[in-house]
Amino acid sequence: MLFRSIVGMTTDHQFGPVLMFGLGGVMVEVLKDVAFRVVPLEPRDASLMVREVKGYPVLTGVRGRAGADVAALEAFILKVSDFAATHPEVAEIDLNPVFAYPDGAIGVDARVVLAS
Repeated sequence: MLFRSIVGMTTDHQFGPVLMFGLGGVMVEVLKDVAFRVVPLEPRDASLMVREVKGYPVLTGVRGRAGADVAALEAFILKVSDFAATHPEVAEIDLNPVFAYPDGAIGVDARVVLAS
């Protein structure tokens, strides 16, 4: 089964880079079901981000279908955090959609905005 999610980063004037995670589509656009953390993230932060969105139970598998590879999503989030922490010239990142499968996760489309 395929799960859509979104990972993004914006630069806050007070906190610096802030990472966002949410389930894609309606969950983000209408329900605003997202989690935020200040970069740099630790593995525990990525784990909590994935688990605190209200749609998390869907990622674990429903109606007999396999769940998403949550560990791969967490690793993906950590890689974006590392990238944001080491590239201050990047003001925003939008990875949408990020497809999570039972055996991995991959960013399908990306938008990167450089700081002016």
